[in-house]
Amino acid sequence: MTSTDDWSPPGPGQWSLDRSHYPGGTTPISQWLIESGMESGMRRVFAELGAPVASLCARFVHGFLYTRTVPLVGAKRSATTLPPLWVLKAASRLHPEFRRRTRTASRTLAEPPWTAIVQRWTNELKPAIDRRNSEFGAVRLAELADPALGDHCRSLLDHVFETFDLHFWLHGYDLGPVARYIAFTKSHGIATSHAVTALVGASPSTLMPRRELAAIRRAIGDARPSNLAELRAVSPAAAALLDDYLDARGATLVTGYDLNGLTLGELPETLFSSIMSAREVGESDDGRVAAEQLRALVPDNHRAEFDARLREAREVMDMRDDNGPTVIERPMGLLRLALLEVGRRLVAAGKAQRVEHAVELAHDEVVPLLVDGRGPCAEELTTRAARRLLDARRTPPHLLGPIEPAPPPGVLPGPLAEFAAAIQVAMVELGMLGPDLTRDPLIGTGVGGEVYSGRARCAATPEEAIDALEPGDVLVVRATTPAFNAVLSMAGAVVTADGGPMSHAAVLARELGIAAVVGATGALDIPDGALIEVDPIAGVVRIIASV
Repeated sequence: MTSTDDWSPPGPGQWSLDRSHYPGGTTPISQWLIESGMESGMRRVFAELGAPVASLCARFVHGFLYTRTVPLVGAKRSATTLPPLWVLKAASRLHPEFRRRTRTASRTLAEPPWTAIVQRWTNELKPAIDRRNSEFGAVRLAELADPALGDHCRSLLDHVFETFDLHFWLHGYDLGPVARYIAFTKSHGIATSHAVTALVGASPSTLMPRRELAAIRRAIGDARPSNLAELRAVSPAAAALLDDYLDARGATLVTGYDLNGLTLGELPETLFSSIMSAREVGESDDGRVAAEQLRALVPDNHRAEFDARLREAREVMDMRDDNGPTVIERPMGLLRLALLEVGRRLVAAGKAQRVEHAVELAHDEVVPLLVDGRGPCAEELTTRAARRLLDARRTPPHLLGPIEPAPPPGVLPGPLAEFAAAIQVAMVELGMLGPDLTRDPLIGTGVGGEVYSGRARCAATPEEAIDALEPGDVLVVRATTPAFNAVLSMAGAVVTADGGPMSHAAVLARELGIAAVVGATGALDIPDGALIEVDPIAGVVRIIASV
């Protein structure tokens, strides 16, 4: 275990801080899932596509996620200097693994697999995971004896272990085409924030929760309930729609990806406010006008390629945006609820001081402690919780380990070079390589075409921000998850500290038609309750009046 002041790299090479999904203070089970799932899933998909890297490796230091792009050759050492150019070129053409990857990449580019994977996701993978999630969700946890609850937790842990691997494997197929499209438009001088406007309307799953909320609101009619119980009593139709919504989404994490986040069912007041403020969703913009404007910026002889890249990117967008809620946020929400039931029993048995301390357990501690009493004591769980909260408040360095220079352009054979560019684009535009600390902290990437002014609801945690959110407020958080679309019907605009043009916050804002500025590093310094102006055109947040 590292000391409290030790920020040594967790392995050879250069490690980049990634707070886009896990801002810090990550629970032990999530660390286990990310470290195993990211490396195994990415290793598999990179080999299948012919990417010029072995994998993307994840490690946590003091609860903060750091990632390293693992090279095909020399993964166990730090490459602080590059060999001569002729050596690099020769190695990338003569080394057996590079030659194998070049052949695979050539096949991928000649016969893109994206359509087949989308069809498999739609017809096979997603229905199977939805079915499994529903089976777990139907279990009455409180009625299970301790051994049965232990079996349930063990099965859930196996389930999420598999879905995390699937999540990262899918990202090679859903982010790949989008990154290739962005890389192509960037090569023609088109900013990413402009290029992604042609992707609007390609994610119907993003709008589905909002449509479902609007349907519940419609069933209420002119009634004015003051809570969910009164809403149910309005009519059988309203109650049935609410039950269906909670069955499908109630166990989904909405305030983060980690087990310390809250599920939608744990936020009844927020859900009620979301329903009462829900607006009808009109016909979705299909991005056609934006696409024509972008196409005009591309030289005539490259427009056919533009059309192909855009078509492939739009084809995978819905899978990309449904990946997280289906494969991560709902399974993890189900696991959280099971752990809370474990926590209640541990507290009753004097083995834990607080119910929520169950999320401090490692994956291999849950069942032994519940069933046999073997594992950390109550004081140890309390210490872990306090240490994790302290770690979350640290200011982590953005890089660990020696700087590893990237090979210059032109070193890799054509197919590999194209994949390398796409991987770099994906990591930059998702915000995985850290923020741009050289720009004004209230400047980021703008989404939308209209300036919005409203009261900032800003907090260190999403739970605090959402709990205080009122219709029309500006939600100010470090980052959002796809599941935020269940509550964003209340927000007038969104501001995030992390993320880029391809982040979930940016996608949600585009699809929901609300203004946003993402990646504004100083967002969390905005005073809660301040009147702010979100200018997506300039990509800037302005504080008009403090509290």
